[in-house]
Amino acid sequence: MHTAPTMNQPAPCIAVVGSLNMDLVLRVRQAPGPGETVLADALQTLPGGKGGNQAVACARQGAQVHMFGRVGDDAHGRTLRAGLDADGIGHSGVQTDPVVCTGMAAITVDATAQNRIVVVPGANGRFVLDAAALDAALQQADCLVLQFETPLPQVLAAARRARAAGCPVLLNPSPIQPLPDALWPLLRTLVVNEVEAAVLMGSAVATPADAAVAVRALRALGPAQVVLTLGAAGAVAADETGCRHHPAPVVAAVDSTAAGDTFLGALAVALAQRQPLDAAVRAGIRAAALCVLQAGAQPSIPSRAAVVQSAQPPDPIRL
Repeated sequence: MHTAPTMNQPAPCIAVVGSLNMDLVLRVRQAPGPGETVLADALQTLPGGKGGNQAVACARQGAQVHMFGRVGDDAHGRTLRAGLDADGIGHSGVQTDPVVCTGMAAITVDATAQNRIVVVPGANGRFVLDAAALDAALQQADCLVLQFETPLPQVLAAARRARAAGCPVLLNPSPIQPLPDALWPLLRTLVVNEVEAAVLMGSAVATPADAAVAVRALRALGPAQVVLTLGAAGAVAADETGCRHHPAPVVAAVDSTAAGDTFLGALAVALAQRQPLDAAVRAGIRAAALCVLQAGAQPSIPSRAAVVQSAQPPDPIRL
């Protein structure tokens, strides 16, 4: 029997430490190769950044969210703050950099919905953790969500403070880089895609069988739970009860830009509600399947009501 997300579960509190970017999204029929110029069909300017996307995803799944990050003292920074306000996300922990501009990302999305992303960190690269403010948020938080678009020393410091406060840490190590040895034992949940897993493992991850080997090996390094997303092939998850492949429903994808962040937000909220890992993964898959049906990063992130009403994905397969 599988637990589905419901509308009447208590709202968890989630703290997010991460990036806030303005996305410049270019719609192209085919991404350019080396030395090639192509014409774009459209250009959009949309709120993004992995931290911001994941905060919005958590909020739209019903969580109370506190965001910690850094933007520039510019129009993009003000727009990003307004976007957080619109989703009811607390952003007193978002700093304003007086010198460096708000981070930006150039994203090409081709006709197959595949994206290629180049990030200019901007103010994200100068984020310095306000320990007292984070400690106050962690006293209420059911989960701390982290990624790697802010300086790694600050990510490690946040994880240490969460561990000291007894708050579970969920890490999405993107953009991928080696994890410090000190970070592994601080993690409750690790979420990676096939590219990130391949870097950490030193070998390709292309199939659910490959993913099963990877999640078991990654779990042995410290995290109690490891989830490896495989795009259209779903996700593979491992915890103390074993390893399962969760297939995804077949959908006509339009844009995969925020699918991973949407998956993570729904997963984080379900885990913060003390749902089993399998139920949380299924909620993430349902949310991501809705996300890829629309263009843009944050505009495509679905509401909790939409996820609850969506079709159940196929049953998991034990590996």
